[in-house]
Amino acid sequence: MRKIAFFDLEGPISTQDNAYEVLGLVPNGHKVFEVISKYDDILALERRPNYEAGDTLSLIAPFLVAHQIGENEIYEVSKKAYLVRGINRIVTQLKEQGWMVYIISTSYEQHAMNIACQLGIAEENVKCTRFPLDRYLTEFGGEDYQPILNAEREILSLHPPQNEDQIKERLDGFFFRDLPNVNVGKVLTDMSVCGGMRKVDAMKELAARDGLDISEAVAIGDSITDMRMLEFLKEQGGLSVVFNGNEYALPYGTVSLATSDMRNLSIITENWETGGKDAVLQAVRERESAGDDPYYHVLEGRDTFDDVLQVHLDMRKMVRGEAGRLG
Repeated sequence: MRKIAFFDLEGPISTQDNAYEVLGLVPNGHKVFEVISKYDDILALERRPNYEAGDTLSLIAPFLVAHQIGENEIYEVSKKAYLVRGINRIVTQLKEQGWMVYIISTSYEQHAMNIACQLGIAEENVKCTRFPLDRYLTEFGGEDYQPILNAEREILSLHPPQNEDQIKERLDGFFFRDLPNVNVGKVLTDMSVCGGMRKVDAMKELAARDGLDISEAVAIGDSITDMRMLEFLKEQGGLSVVFNGNEYALPYGTVSLATSDMRNLSIITENWETGGKDAVLQAVRERESAGDDPYYHVLEGRDTFDDVLQVHLDMRKMVRGEAGRLG
């Protein structure tokens, strides 16, 4: 069959980092997010037990509650999100050609479902992070928020997030010792973010539900939250595509595409459908020496990614702006 596509959302589909922009609704929210995002990278790379890349979205959740940010605010921010050029056309094209198209995203459900609707992807084909935020706003108030607001001041003192040892020491104490012992800590412990190995589980679940062979699938991702999904699919014989990726994603891809227009993915999907991995590798190699957008690279078998990384980071910055700096 070879007609299965699993898309990450933030990066390959939309340029917005929704959680970053939502926390930016509060004073100094972007700075708080950047420190917590760095902490997320640290924990994910050290493979902290029961922690997955992308759990930033659970770590910032108590701060959203403390500042009375509701589900409607998430949706309103989502409505301002730009789609990556060409994504609507490539999704439509894939569906017309009989592909099964899914979204697997760390994004809060209010954002993921909004974007999926714009692309005509059914809700049942989206795996994302459930976040009943409005319910929490009715459960807590007043003094419940004081530990969060105190921690916020401490986190701001760690910006810019450069001293990893200091970040880890201070935030370990807050998130894993202090927060679980206060009422609003329930917001953190309740949430299961769809990132890391949970993306792998989501991919398996969708494939099993629809009777699909996961080895025939293509996964498109760009960041640390996607690296386990990319790694797993490659091990299963599928095709892992890194799109405008960062240093965390590139080592786990089969091939990569750096471009401002997602329609350029069609070279990869068409060859995958007709000739599998060998056809994709041949098509990418034929285009690898080109010095302009779109940039194609074979990642499998590379000893170093430095030259490829710079191309991707430049394109990532151009397409995503400030959001491209995050892990």
